[in-house]
Amino acid sequence: MEREILSTKSKALNINLDSTIYGTLAEIGGGQEVARAFFQAGGASGTIAKSISAYDKTFSDHLYNEGMPDRYVSEERLQSMLNHEYTELINLLGEKHDPDTRFFAFANTVETINFAKTNQGQGWLGVRFQMNEQRNANQVVIHVNLFETDNLLQQYTLGTLGVNLIWACFHCIDKPNTFLQSLMDNLDNDRIEVTMIRMSGPDLTWVDNKLLGVQLVKNGMTTATIFDRHGEVRQPSDMLYKKNVLAFRGFFRPITYVGFDMLKTSYAIFKSDPEYSRDSTLSLCEITLNNLMNEGEIDERDFLDRVNLLNGMGQNVMISNYREYYKLVTYFSCFKIKKLRIVIGIPTFRKVFDKQYYTGLKGGILEAFGRLFPANTKVYVYPELNEETGELVHSGDLKLPDDIAPLYLYLKANRKILEITKAKKEWLHIHPHEVLEKIHHNDPEWETMVPKYVSDAIKHKKLFGYMAEKSLPRSK
Repeated sequence: MEREILSTKSKALNINLDSTIYGTLAEIGGGQEVARAFFQAGGASGTIAKSISAYDKTFSDHLYNEGMPDRYVSEERLQSMLNHEYTELINLLGEKHDPDTRFFAFANTVETINFAKTNQGQGWLGVRFQMNEQRNANQVVIHVNLFETDNLLQQYTLGTLGVNLIWACFHCIDKPNTFLQSLMDNLDNDRIEVTMIRMSGPDLTWVDNKLLGVQLVKNGMTTATIFDRHGEVRQPSDMLYKKNVLAFRGFFRPITYVGFDMLKTSYAIFKSDPEYSRDSTLSLCEITLNNLMNEGEIDERDFLDRVNLLNGMGQNVMISNYREYYKLVTYFSCFKIKKLRIVIGIPTFRKVFDKQYYTGLKGGILEAFGRLFPANTKVYVYPELNEETGELVHSGDLKLPDDIAPLYLYLKANRKILEITKAKKEWLHIHPHEVLEKIHHNDPEWETMVPKYVSDAIKHKKLFGYMAEKSLPRSK
């Protein structure tokens, strides 16, 4: 069934007329429009206990700093705002209001585009709220990027988004994907991007924030989402800004010894870079959305299994909708990455040099490679095994078309393409699709093709179609 989309004014009025909803609105920085939307809708006295616009930084620090670093547009500042406003609300009104009242505190801290248009509009919004009266509070936090090139338009967009967020907390919280979709009601993707969302609280323990992250990508609300090695949803700019990044794309269904070796050997090369430091360098296992599709729909359970396995191995995970590698590199460039290294196996490397993938670009493969190889980027190429001769196949062994070969030689001569020379030859016969097939057919040989942690997790959790009652002991 199609979902009815209410206007922003109708949503605000509906909330104002709901006698059980009562709370505060706090906005700092560029976000000053959410309170206006509720006041203009009418009947706001039934909803708004207090609204505050701490536009001056001194007032913001006085109310919300609490010894934090002076980052005004940050998740830390947003959390401080929600803590302060909700605690004050409950302390003042908790025992004085009707027992059916569901209290909430909304807050945002936003940087809108400046007069000179030299910055990127972005910010944090959150709601702390009771789903039922006299219950402990739940919380929803989102981060957004603003794409409009006019300050006033960005403010109107924020007003609409803030109303959508509060509305969704009280009307869609039991349907997470509907919740996400409702955030974009009366908005377009070219106006705003929701880069992350995190739900928490006693009534939301069943929500998987990793799944919400992939649904943001699936719904077209963002181009990529990132989970750290602990499985926590992270704001990409907070995690990637001015870092050294090693990105490895794969199916990881499951990750095999070959995938593990690709990570290990490529990271070893990266460590030899003069700018390397452990604190400023991170590796990412990236999965494109196309690799999550199953007959047009995402197999959500399968997705979570892959992410959890990679997290269990201490890996950060990124989900994107980028098919071409040059688009992935362009995405990373937004975060002022210091050094970027892309890990590619020979089968994928062949496709990178196939011109048919770049027909949509005016400059064709030359334009694509200009984007793929900016000054800070190199590609590490992992060899494959020629199963007929038993020899390793490196990038220089490929027979490229005559008009493409000089391009490869140029990149090779300028060390934009580097070979991974210490691959474990004894593992190169392993192919992920064969591992999956052996799991499905209960052939115990698959256990010799994946790290022990992975095989133990697959057996314990019965992942990827594993059937314990039909399996045989692990081969030695």
